[in-house]
Amino acid sequence: MNDRPVLALLPGLLCDARLWRPEIDGLSDLIDPRVADLTQDDSITAMAERTLAGLPERFALAGLSMGGYVALEILRIAPARVTRLALLDSSAIADRPEDSQRRRDLLALADRGQFKGVTRQLLPRLIHRDRLEEEALTSVIYAMADAVGKAGFVRQQTAIMGRGDQRSLLPSIRIPTLVVVGRQDVLTPPALAMELAAGIPEARLEVLEDCGHLATLERPAETTAALRRWLNG
Repeated sequence: MNDRPVLALLPGLLCDARLWRPEIDGLSDLIDPRVADLTQDDSITAMAERTLAGLPERFALAGLSMGGYVALEILRIAPARVTRLALLDSSAIADRPEDSQRRRDLLALADRGQFKGVTRQLLPRLIHRDRLEEEALTSVIYAMADAVGKAGFVRQQTAIMGRGDQRSLLPSIRIPTLVVVGRQDVLTPPALAMELAAGIPEARLEVLEDCGHLATLERPAETTAALRRWLNG
């Protein structure tokens, strides 16, 4: 009988379970991992509801980037079901106009049949510049994007653009919370993580050095160690 607590893992845009593989392997003695499928819905609320439907009554919750947006929505919908919360390289704010415009431009390219997943040009926004030549890392990123595909990408971008501002929710979160961010994350920089941590009572902030947006893959040992401390806390 498996008596390990369930940890729901929520991937980011154009990511799948491979985003969490190092942490799943490193925490298998502590948790029963359940990776959510965030490719089927075009709203953050629908993603949250689909995730909730596949989970037990009580579970811990970790989300990276878009997964963090979904995690906060789960806390809004069903706060009593979540025992612990980890937000990695994410934020509580809604899209800024320039962010939404960038997404609309990418959607227009996809609509014209020019969806290429994660391109070489986009990598510097996802990972630290010193890792751009690490094929073991970049090949996983490319493979995840290919697996999500054009239709999943369109749904995810639509959901992200339509999300609401969740900062008013933060003070109500009264469970053990970990906020993690890469020092060189340019998509959701440390200032946004600091805002998250400051808004959630007794949240702990961990900044990972020499790390971009995909902390779970870029700094797997450090991320796993932080999650272990959070789970054992």
